[in-house]
Amino acid sequence: MDVIVNGIYAAFQAFISAGAYVMLPVIITIMGLVFRLKLSKAFQSGLTITCGFVGINLLVNLLKTSVSPVASAMVSNFGLNLDVTDVGWGAISSVTWASPIVAFLVFEILGINILMLVLKLTNTMDVDIWNYHHMMIAGILVFFVTDNFILALVASALMAIISFKLCDWTQPLVEHFFGIPDVSLPTVSYLSSIIIAAPFNWLIDRIPGLKDINFSIKGVQKKIGFLGDPMILGFILGVAMGALALMPIDEAFLTGVNIAAVMALMPKMTAMFVEGLMPISQAAQEMTSKRFNGRSLTIGLDAAVVVGNPDVITTALIMIPITILLAFILPGNHMMPLADLAVITFRVALVVALCRGNVFRSILISIPVMAAILYGGTFAAPYLTGLAQSTGLEFDGQIASMAGPSMTQTAIVFWSCISSNPWLAIAILIVVFIGIWYLVEKKIGLEKIEAYAAKGEE
Repeated sequence: MDVIVNGIYAAFQAFISAGAYVMLPVIITIMGLVFRLKLSKAFQSGLTITCGFVGINLLVNLLKTSVSPVASAMVSNFGLNLDVTDVGWGAISSVTWASPIVAFLVFEILGINILMLVLKLTNTMDVDIWNYHHMMIAGILVFFVTDNFILALVASALMAIISFKLCDWTQPLVEHFFGIPDVSLPTVSYLSSIIIAAPFNWLIDRIPGLKDINFSIKGVQKKIGFLGDPMILGFILGVAMGALALMPIDEAFLTGVNIAAVMALMPKMTAMFVEGLMPISQAAQEMTSKRFNGRSLTIGLDAAVVVGNPDVITTALIMIPITILLAFILPGNHMMPLADLAVITFRVALVVALCRGNVFRSILISIPVMAAILYGGTFAAPYLTGLAQSTGLEFDGQIASMAGPSMTQTAIVFWSCISSNPWLAIAILIVVFIGIWYLVEKKIGLEKIEAYAAKGEE
């Protein structure tokens, strides 16, 4: 029996470790078969989606490799020297997947998703298993700090439930602003920003004068012509960043060209992704409509599919020097932003969608969002450093990341579970979230959220 169990576990670990490019076509093909597509059609859809996803990630990596040296130079030029180093989301994800309890947490999150679907508590079918690490890191850190397996399970369960509900509430923005129907994005590094962004957006809507300022790429393009084209704007921003980083002219020019390429090619890759998704989406909607009395389900995918939006990239590029400045001036911050500066796109994408492409408002709201991430990283650094060292990784000084436990959602759950009275803190968190749940779905109403998102298409 042990041999069978160990074999299943080894196969599962091999599947997970193969990464998203192997997991995605397999999972999508299986989903297609479940939704009664022919094997050939299901596999074709899975492969097309994966090819689009590969293209998107190649462009995201191009953006990252272009921006990283610029960001590092800016950090150096600012004279920033803090004692907690941002080592990037990749290092944190590897620590997460190396945990001895990771298998328990994966199946827990999967089970919660299925249960919530059956009980009609969510419409999100999360197939993005690779990004479960965003939900698991809270539980893994809690287990490391407390050595309490039950608390670890509770932490990851809270992360999953909150994430799936945030997915439901923000899905209209994915459909109407980003133009990807029947898809939700459970990636916590994308989702978490809404916790701070939504109240700030509500506040700005009630400030005379400020609420009327609207700066978007579409608006700029109408006024200044070709200079407002996303490709041209990307080039200008890239060269400007290179100049701020005091780079040689040729390197600054190359940075501009690379960012321009990302701006130009990303919509084409996204279109390919959507093309592969449509047969799966249509089949899913037909089946769920029959089986669930007209209920509409959405497929939960990696937020990488939206970070190439021109408004998102523009906002992210502007936020890089602002984030560095924040790290320098915020009292009590010890985190030096570095590796994850290049992927700020994920942190601001939902903010941009919420602001419906208004870059001015997106930047204004992204400032407190990034400030919260810096404070979250500072708080989690001692625990994250200890966890990383327990897996055999060694660093000079303390480490953090602008992903993982630095995200507002994760920081709240993690703090609640390691507080002096964790069960009381968890109870308060649950009561607060149920109150927000009631406010969003009963008082505000999902119809108003849908109408708000759709208004951005006008």
